[in-house]
Amino acid sequence: MTGLDPLTWAVILLLLGCALVVLEVFIPSGGILGLLSGFAVLASIVFAFRSDTTSGLLFILCALIAVPAMLGLAFKVWPYTPMGRAFLGELPSEEEVKPVDQRKELVGRMGIAKSLMLPSGVVLVDGKRLDAISQGDAIEAGESIVVAEVRGNRVVVRRADPDEASQVPQDQRDVLSRSLDEFGLEEIDDPEH
Repeated sequence: MTGLDPLTWAVILLLLGCALVVLEVFIPSGGILGLLSGFAVLASIVFAFRSDTTSGLLFILCALIAVPAMLGLAFKVWPYTPMGRAFLGELPSEEEVKPVDQRKELVGRMGIAKSLMLPSGVVLVDGKRLDAISQGDAIEAGESIVVAEVRGNRVVVRRADPDEASQVPQDQRDVLSRSLDEFGLEEIDDPEH
């Protein structure tokens, strides 16, 4: 009975080492399978050198390429396996992980300029104070504005047309320009008269 030559043993042990690396990813063994994988890969290199030096160097190169490639492939596939899904939970979709800029929803909303805008200033939109930039000319404090666009971290506003200005919610207008009736207050009589 003839035994296997050293090169055949080297191939078998390298394949066994790669398989054990993959199993280490899928089966938590506390590093035991990883250690056995390392021994199998080293033994394959030793057997390859017993065949000849060129084969030994070739197996070192194969081990340096195959083991990380198999490990990377295992980690790429692992989240889609039953154990990976149980451990990690359901993977979020691409739409769920996209950052949401809530300021984009402000486009078209009405508000009031709270400061003189030359071209930047403060506006009040939906009860929130925002730093904004006027789209062109200066806007006086207290004037009605419309959010024209959101560019990066800048909110760009324009002066509201007269018919748009009448649509600005009452709660955003300047407090001092409101009548007492809007606040539900009555005029106070002078007690001396």
